[in-house]
Amino acid sequence: MQVLIYEQYLQYASSRESMKKTGKRSDCPISSALELIGDKWSLLIIRDIMIKGKFSYLEFLESREHIATNILADRLNKLESAGILVKRVSPKNKSKFVYSLTKKGADLFPVLKAMVQWGVAHCSSSIPKEAMNALLRDEKILMAKYRGSLSRELESE
Repeated sequence: MQVLIYEQYLQYASSRESMKKTGKRSDCPISSALELIGDKWSLLIIRDIMIKGKFSYLEFLESREHIATNILADRLNKLESAGILVKRVSPKNKSKFVYSLTKKGADLFPVLKAMVQWGVAHCSSSIPKEAMNALLRDEKILMAKYRGSLSRELESE
């Protein structure tokens, strides 16, 4: 029964009427999420904020994936417009902006965690599996670490 209901939902979600109403490719939640964060760079920016404690444009540019400046600016604007990031003037340097996750952005933690777990199991990496698993073992500790890094970044000198 559940499979039939889901199939009917998918049929509706990809119908032309639905696409015209929403302006999206479909109403499928996976498709909708991919429209926001499914490009090559968005989740890496979110990873850098959430896990690596990076907050500024220049810090994102220093990531080992070497994102181009125009793409980084575009993704930051897109993530801010989607309500995933918030952009603030840095209290430490008024000519610099810092980015942080909104609640909507922080809610992506389980997605990143699942991707790391899948990547550890199925993709080669020079990062030891034990280190990755330890990093993600306790969501509360990781999120507290993120909030602490953010608080230090936003403190005035």
